Amino acid sequence: MTLGIIGEKLGMTQIFDDKGLVIPVTVLKVEPLVVAQVKTKETDGYDAIQLAYCAGKEKHMTKAEMGHLKKNGIGAYRHLKEFRVDNPGDYKVGQQITVEALTGVEKVDVTAKSIGKGFQGTVKRWNFGRGPMAHGSKNHREPGSIGAGTTPGRVIKGKRMAGNMGNENVTIAKLKVVQIDAQNNLLLIKGSVPGPEGKYVTIKPSRVKWN
Repeated sequence: MTLGIIGEKLGMTQIFDDKGLVIPVTVLKVEPLVVAQVKTKETDGYDAIQLAYCAGKEKHMTKAEMGHLKKNGIGAYRHLKEFRVDNPGDYKVGQQITVEALTGVEKVDVTAKSIGKGFQGTVKRWNFGRGPMAHGSKNHREPGSIGAGTTPGRVIKGKRMAGNMGNENVTIAKLKVVQIDAQNNLLLIKGSVPGPEGKYVTIKPSRVKWN
């Protein structure tokens, strides 16, 4: 497994390739990350690297969080995230990880929380069809039957019904890395990535095998 990075989604734009073709890209800002902890099978039972990102102030953090960071000589950071790796010995506490960690990587998997759309009905959430719109109908956008009566006498788990839409972890696999701007800490990825602008996304080198 390869170490991933965390970036902030700035938005989308377009660039031109060498052939003059337009490429839609998402711009991600990847500030330097700090290795906050190195976990190994001998000490923790598995190999992983914990990264700290989004520098903040101590007053915005709990004593437990600050105690953990100060123990390893790290300043105040708002978030921590772990990545499973095969080579934890290659990293040291306090080491900085920049966008250059993806140098040579052609495709990545991007994970983020999708845009929340609040409480939605079945027509919008699940693309249900509507009922008759004539004056005598009392079923325009209602879900209809949600199950049988006496048998089984309950609603089956997983039934598609109204509820919260969006705000879920979504992963888009095999997105092409178009450009790495190490000087400005920017990463340009072809296509769109989940989540609204200003939110953090996780970028990992793609491990998907299908073509």
